[in-house]
Amino acid sequence: MIMEKSDASKLGTSTKKDRVLSGTINFPDAIPTSEVIKKGARLMSLDFYRGLVMVLLMLESTGMYEHWLEMSGQGSFLNSLAEQFTHKPWHGLNFWDFIQPAFMFIAGAAMAFSLTKQTAMGRPWKEQAIHAIKRSWWLFFWGVFDYAVRGDHLSFELWDVLTQLSFTLLVAFLIFQWKISHQLLLSIGLLVLTECLYRFIHIPGFDQPFVDQQNFGNYMDMVLMNKINSGGWVAINCIPTAAHTIWGAVAGKWLIDQATVKGKLRNIVTLGIVALIAGYTLDITGVTPIIKRIATTSFTLVTGGWCLLALAFLYYWIDVLQHKKYLRFFTIVGMNSIFIYLFFEILVSRWLREYVEVIVNGVLSPIGLAHFVTLFISALAIFAIEWYLCFWLYRKKIFFKV
Repeated sequence: MIMEKSDASKLGTSTKKDRVLSGTINFPDAIPTSEVIKKGARLMSLDFYRGLVMVLLMLESTGMYEHWLEMSGQGSFLNSLAEQFTHKPWHGLNFWDFIQPAFMFIAGAAMAFSLTKQTAMGRPWKEQAIHAIKRSWWLFFWGVFDYAVRGDHLSFELWDVLTQLSFTLLVAFLIFQWKISHQLLLSIGLLVLTECLYRFIHIPGFDQPFVDQQNFGNYMDMVLMNKINSGGWVAINCIPTAAHTIWGAVAGKWLIDQATVKGKLRNIVTLGIVALIAGYTLDITGVTPIIKRIATTSFTLVTGGWCLLALAFLYYWIDVLQHKKYLRFFTIVGMNSIFIYLFFEILVSRWLREYVEVIVNGVLSPIGLAHFVTLFISALAIFAIEWYLCFWLYRKKIFFKV
């Protein structure tokens, strides 16, 4: 991980360069897109999308959703709403099941802008490849480090989102210069490969494709880590979900290369709708159920489709229609997404959350506040600490990257 000081003073403002990327200003044909990228234009919708996902993850790290679920009455509307911020136990989808796909999709889209800018500036592919390999290594390292300590012993686990992202980003990078049609074909190939692995490799005890603790993904975890995740998560989820990062990179290419807003949106929306139809059809017909914990083909298609449509909507709303007010609260967080993720995964979950809860409860409970009220205040206090840390780094123009 490296730390950079950058000029972030343009964040949240609309400049001529920003509007070129969004397609709201038509430059003469003599000015290529690569030259616009080279000047440092940003896509505010992508910055907001990333920041929104990170803010939702930050709130989860404070225990906010957990407290909400515990305090709402079973079967009530509020309880049903709170359940949307938890993962489905197995078959089906909750809102929270879209967060990791969005995280990986956005990484692919951001990579498209980064690589296009690097190429426009004359950076050779070999240097880009070395950087991509180093980035994947550091993502893998931090992903393993995140869960390296379990109680009083060390643990080796490959289920963290950063570990998964280290693989999907590298795949997306290696095929980035391919034709878009070839990139999409490879992404479909990865989904077909996943289907084949689960359906046609019959390992005794692990030959039930979509049964928890008895599928091929569980078997591979035994091979790789000599253990199975009690929650049903599997390490080879990185194979099908590489499609999320590839589709993000493809969407980024379309946003950069298509000359018109209509062209950009048509391609992204079309791919999104096709993915949704294919994914829901597989699930409804019973061919392949939607299961996040083993990233089934139907799950990957449906969540990828919604990610594409979300990007299209945000691009049109923010970059085309120029609705850019009140975005900075989110974009500030997105500017240091990897750093804040590691901060709340390692420090907040293992120390700060309990520490703040004890302080808040000790101060407020004597004045008669109910326990659940102090828990919510504690969660808000933790979130305020996390957000202010991002704001402080932004003000100092310090950005951690891998």
